[in-house]
Amino acid sequence: MAKLNIDRQESEFLNNTIAHWQKSNLLDAAQAEKLRNSYEVKGFDWMRLAKYSIWVALFCGAIAIGSLIVDSAVITWLKKLYDTPDVIISILSGTAAAALFYLGRRREKLYPEKIFSNEATLFLGVFCTASCIAYLGKTFDNGSGHYSILFLVSVLVYGILASRMQSRLIWLFALVSLGSWFGTETGYQTNWAFYFLGMNYPLRFVVFGLLLVGACHLLKGKKWFAYFWELTYVVGMLYLFMSLWLLSIFGNYGSLDVWWQIKQISLFYWGIIAAVAAGLFLLYGLKFKDTIAREFGITFLIIFLYTKYFEYFWDGTNKTLFFSILALSFWLVGRKAEKIWNIHVKTSQE
Repeated sequence: MAKLNIDRQESEFLNNTIAHWQKSNLLDAAQAEKLRNSYEVKGFDWMRLAKYSIWVALFCGAIAIGSLIVDSAVITWLKKLYDTPDVIISILSGTAAAALFYLGRRREKLYPEKIFSNEATLFLGVFCTASCIAYLGKTFDNGSGHYSILFLVSVLVYGILASRMQSRLIWLFALVSLGSWFGTETGYQTNWAFYFLGMNYPLRFVVFGLLLVGACHLLKGKKWFAYFWELTYVVGMLYLFMSLWLLSIFGNYGSLDVWWQIKQISLFYWGIIAAVAAGLFLLYGLKFKDTIAREFGITFLIIFLYTKYFEYFWDGTNKTLFFSILALSFWLVGRKAEKIWNIHVKTSQE
């Protein structure tokens, strides 16, 4: 039987687990040794290298394209292409997107082990799709400025592609497009005023994040949505907590000019609301073993607390004292976590 090839961290976890089982008399020495011999530590994490190399290649490629565009000869050539009809550019972008999606799908079947290079192909296809939709919108633009429709079309296109190709990467772009549609549509409906139903942008996206998270809980367990459920839940939590963080800083002010004139202490209640929301998600995660809710709750609770500290006390606090307080607080958190872990271990041993 071929040995399981794992990294060092996974090996340490399995070694500790087998040792615990052996100590608890769940395994005898022969069985424990047999399990230890069933896996080996891989010498180098080539998968991680492949992942980072592909993304660095895409990043460098983007820089190369940017540098190329800046070149004077290329600028002259682009000026000649400026008169190219938008519909032609849309068709060419759509054709390129279709070719890239076909290639990516074919590579997934022929080379399923080449995960990151296949995703990179789909990633380029996503951008070509965005270009196709954008220029199609310019083709039929009547001057209304209602370009949020383009984001809604993107949601539908990316959603269908993600479902057909079972691609979480494309689904991620569908969720980003959904947020973009929500923001631009609420702006358009108010003629780009500062408020929509009395809410500035951060408060609007708090509502949007709550709706997305709520939808995830309603759809939990649905077979057709299972493949995308976790990613949707995480993105919904990001929308929610990033918006709460911005709300704790800017409050429900739509204009930066007005916000500059008020004292930050007057917005303390928004910080309290954000901290309470994080605490509730933390308690929910602990009670119902929801790892995502728990991690977002504790992470953003810490972020909210230190954001308020920087706002109210940074200028008047000695920096040595500040970092001492920071070190002490994280040490206390670590000690508390250690106690909880030890209680859990003792309970499992009994």
